[in-house]
Amino acid sequence: MIPYPHIDPVLLALGPLKVRWYGIAYVAGFLAAWWLAKRRASDPRSTWTVVDIEDLIYFAVFGVVIGGRLGYLFFYGQEQLAHDPSYWYKVWEGGMSFHGGLIGVLVALCFFAYRRGRAVGDVFDFVAPIPGIGILCGRVANFVNGELWGKPTDLPWGFAVPTEQGTVVLHASQLYEGVLEGLVMFVLLWAFTRTPRPRWVPSGLFLLLYAVFRILIEFVRVPDAQLGYLAWDWLTMGILLSIPMFLAGTIMLIVGYLRRTPTGNMQSAAAD
Repeated sequence: MIPYPHIDPVLLALGPLKVRWYGIAYVAGFLAAWWLAKRRASDPRSTWTVVDIEDLIYFAVFGVVIGGRLGYLFFYGQEQLAHDPSYWYKVWEGGMSFHGGLIGVLVALCFFAYRRGRAVGDVFDFVAPIPGIGILCGRVANFVNGELWGKPTDLPWGFAVPTEQGTVVLHASQLYEGVLEGLVMFVLLWAFTRTPRPRWVPSGLFLLLYAVFRILIEFVRVPDAQLGYLAWDWLTMGILLSIPMFLAGTIMLIVGYLRRTPTGNMQSAAAD
């Protein structure tokens, strides 16, 4: 087993101002997304410009933050909100939902596509490989905060975590998610989208991969205490929210490869 390192969630405190690792993770994720998007746009075949990227990240930031917070409050945080009506804006305490953030980003990207006169599918496809590093950063921040732990385990890579019942060896499900939903998914999608793909295919692969990884990890992750298992001692909110992603991703892949509409993200692109 590995001793849990107990890193202070507050990186720097200057009087009432506190810089938390959770906030740093979001900033790092957005900077990584901006850099990756600019790098992909620098491809001579790309139809994206630097101005496009700056506006894209601007819209995405609002979508992630607003959608992530509202999604958490709706899916997970109603009990906390009932006890503390001011809880809705206390994002520094954690409480962001990936699925809510995804919905927020999709809405923001639809608005961006409308403003720029781009096909929505092309915008989704361009963004698909970019969020992985941000997801990794966010899950590492969850680990630092000591939240979202998995179930007890006797495997050698389990972390010894002090609890009210004593020290318990737990799955670091936050890090599992960071590796699979973040790093692995980024590598696969970044490599996959180096070659022009039919419209909707990269988006479909993103949804499918995330759903599969999230559902697998939910079987070793402890559900949120205020919700518990929704049914059958295994169905969690995370699984329930990932099932539509799995179905939508599968449909996008099938439709994308059947129609083979060339992507508009690259000039005169022939989709494989």
